[in-house]
Amino acid sequence: MPNPRGGLSLFQMIDLPPVWLLAFLGLGKAQATYFAMGPLPGGVIGLLAAVLIGGGVILILLAVMEFRRNSTTIVPHREAEALIVSGIFKRTRNPIYLADLMLLAGFLIHWGAWLSLALVPILMWVLERRFIIPEENRLRRKFRAAYAKYEQKTRRWV
Repeated sequence: MPNPRGGLSLFQMIDLPPVWLLAFLGLGKAQATYFAMGPLPGGVIGLLAAVLIGGGVILILLAVMEFRRNSTTIVPHREAEALIVSGIFKRTRNPIYLADLMLLAGFLIHWGAWLSLALVPILMWVLERRFIIPEENRLRRKFRAAYAKYEQKTRRWV
């Protein structure tokens, strides 16, 4: 529900992937704090958490560079000015959403919030329903054949 003046509605300003990610991180941190299971021993688990978190940050940075290079919006509820098929977008159609899942998993592992790892597929579902599917529909309508070709060539996640 866009604002009649062309901007985002209050709901749309709050209904953003980083807000969802923070909410899921909060749930995971609460589980780690109040139902502590503790981290698993060994450096491999710490390394896995660091790789997921670092990889997520790198994916976001690479995607932001492409958004800037292509002069289009990064805000999910806004109309794209360009179809980005370069850089990290050659490998995945949704690098920032993939990064969100990596960040969530990485922090949950780091905190030892093992039960909360079930939040990762739930966040994936939320991202697909709230953001990815509507974005894909807008891109299909606006970029027609170019998006169809891109969609066939590049996977949604990895």
